[in-house]
Amino acid sequence: MKYPCLVPKRLCQTPVTVAIHQEGISEDGEPISAFSGGFLCNYQDSAKTILTAEKKLVQLSGVALFPGDICPEIATISGGTVTVNGVDRDIFQGIKARNPDGTVNYTELRLV
Repeated sequence: MKYPCLVPKRLCQTPVTVAIHQEGISEDGEPISAFSGGFLCNYQDSAKTILTAEKKLVQLSGVALFPGDICPEIATISGGTVTVNGVDRDIFQGIKARNPDGTVNYTELRLV
């Protein structure tokens, strides 16, 4: 059975560069690069205001959605960076949404 893609390619128009890091760090204390590439995605921005002792802090975040599995050689995505609209954002959560047969329907990266 073929499952419909929940993130159609025709809706992915934002060019991004993705760099995914492995678990752990190198001998120099830097993240170990596991994957890097350029893609088109469906990108959504959001912002929220957090009240602090200084009275205000604006936290920007976003969600990048990709059709299929952007890095099949990595089982889980736990960190890295995404460059979107010339701004580097950190990945704080990676989700590979799976079909009932175990294949990946789409990849979601939550960014801060």
